[in-house]
Amino acid sequence: MSNNPNNKPTVAGSTVTRDLRDLDKTTDNLYESIVIMSKRANQISNNIKEELHQKLSEFASANDNLEEVFENREQIEISKHYERLPKPTLVAVQEFLENKVYFRNPNKERD
Repeated sequence: MSNNPNNKPTVAGSTVTRDLRDLDKTTDNLYESIVIMSKRANQISNNIKEELHQKLSEFASANDNLEEVFENREQIEISKHYERLPKPTLVAVQEFLENKVYFRNPNKERD
């Protein structure tokens, strides 16, 4: 995973076979690792959605008249850009494997 000039992570877009032992190295529990990655993927997804809605709202028309509905070229380009981004799950897995995700388990801290 490398960063492009826009600070957007780049991840392999194709299917990658992963060794399960790599996923549970930091937690010693595969299921805990999966939960951590899924929560991170949800965070990434929410950030992308907020960013997309923010950018699309700049081009939204004030008229809701059905006769005046037309395709805004800028909105289409923005949507296509976000469709080409890697899926949040792929980014989360890559971040987890590179130890870029902070996590803690309160149950383990009590013991």
